[in-house]
Amino acid sequence: MKGPTTGSVPDRRMTPARTLVFAIAAGMAVGNLYWAQPLIEVIASSLGVSSSSAATLVTVTQVGYALGIFLIVPLGDVLNRRRLIPLILALSAATLLGAALAPSFAVLLTALGGVGLTTVGAQLLTPLASELAEPERRGRVVGAVASGSLIGILLSRTISGFIADLLGWRAIYVIAAAITLLLAGVLRTVIPPLAPREPVPYPRLLASVFTTVAHHRAAAPTLAICAASFAVFSMFWTSMTYLLTAPPFSFSVSQIGLLGLAGLAGALAARRAGALHDRGWSVPATGLALALLGLSLAAALAGRNSVVALVVVVIALDIAAQSILVLGQTRLFALPGSARSRLNTAFVVSNFLGGALGSAIAGPLWSAGGWTAIMTASLAITLAGLTVWTLTRRRLAHTTPTPARPADAPVEAPAAAR
Repeated sequence: MKGPTTGSVPDRRMTPARTLVFAIAAGMAVGNLYWAQPLIEVIASSLGVSSSSAATLVTVTQVGYALGIFLIVPLGDVLNRRRLIPLILALSAATLLGAALAPSFAVLLTALGGVGLTTVGAQLLTPLASELAEPERRGRVVGAVASGSLIGILLSRTISGFIADLLGWRAIYVIAAAITLLLAGVLRTVIPPLAPREPVPYPRLLASVFTTVAHHRAAAPTLAICAASFAVFSMFWTSMTYLLTAPPFSFSVSQIGLLGLAGLAGALAARRAGALHDRGWSVPATGLALALLGLSLAAALAGRNSVVALVVVVIALDIAAQSILVLGQTRLFALPGSARSRLNTAFVVSNFLGGALGSAIAGPLWSAGGWTAIMTASLAITLAGLTVWTLTRRRLAHTTPTPARPADAPVEAPAAAR
C-alpha cells in the first residue's frame, strides 16, 4: 500500500496526520523500555529476587536499547525504512510477549534485553521525520516526534502501575505487544514510498557512525550535553521509586505512576522546543535549560518530604530535559550530509548509555546516602554538562539556522503537537 497521495503523486511531506502517527509510534516504542521501572518491588516479590536485582531490569533494557540503536538504526541510511520499521516493531512485539510469559527472573532479564534491542522504531522514525519535513519546519516536526517519545516514557510509568494493580505485572507486556504489532501495520501504510539508498557494506556502515561524529565539530559536545541530561533524568526517575515507597509516603505502584502525569505536563510544555531552533535560538535555549535542570534538582533536595514540591520539580525537570534533548537532536539533524540515521545512532547510544549509568548508580547511591546522595550526584552531572556548553557554545552555534521568518512572527506548532 502507498502512503497518502496528492493525485497520483505520493505525498512525502510530514503532514500533521503523519506527524501525529510518528509521535504515537515513537512514544509507544520508547515507552516499552520503562514498563518495569515502577514495578521493581512487585516483580522482585513475584519472582523471588531482591529489589536491587530487580532494578537491573531497567539497566539491561537500556543497554540492550543502546546496542540495538548501534546495530540497527544505521540501517535506516541504506535500507527501505517503509519495510524496516514495521519489521522491527513486529520483532519488538514478539519480545514483549516473551517478557509476559517469562517463568523466571533470568528469562525475564533476557526477554527485556531483547525488548531493548528491538524497540528502536522511534529512532528510525525521528530522522525520517526530519528528512521528510520542510527545512523551515524541521525543528517543530522533530520536537513533536521527540516529545511523543518522552510522553511515552512518562505515561508508561503511570499505565504500568495501574495495570499491575488491576491485572498483575505480566498483563502490561501482553497489552504492549498487541499495540506494538498494530502500530507496525499502521506505519506500513503511513510511511510514504521512499527513494532507494546507495548500499553500504554493513561493517563500513557501523564504522561510519564514529567517522560521521568526528567529521562534525559540533557533534561531540552536543552528544555529551544530551547524555549528561539523560543520565540525570534516568537517575531521578529510578530513585523516585525508592523515595516514594519509603516513609513518609509509602505509595503504591499506581500512586507512584500518577506522578508521571506531572511529568507529562512538563513534556507538553516543552514540545515547542524545536521551534526555538528554527528561530536561531537553539544554543542559548540549551544553556537556560541546563540551568533550569540544576535548579529543579536543588529544589528536589530541599522539598524531598513534600508531594507538592516534588510535583513542581517533576514538571520543571522534564521541561528542562526534554528541551535539551530536542534542541540537541535537531542541531545534529541540521548538520550537512545525508547521514541522519547514523547521527541519531550516536545521539541515542550516548543518551542511553548515560541513562543506563544513571539507573545503575541510583541503587548504590540510595543505599549509601539516600535522596541527598542521588541529588548531589545529579547536580554534579548537570554541572559537567553546563561546563561543556560554556566551553563549546560558539562551536554549537554553527549548527543553528538563520531564522526563516521575522523575529516577531508567531510560532505555530504542528497540529499533531497541539
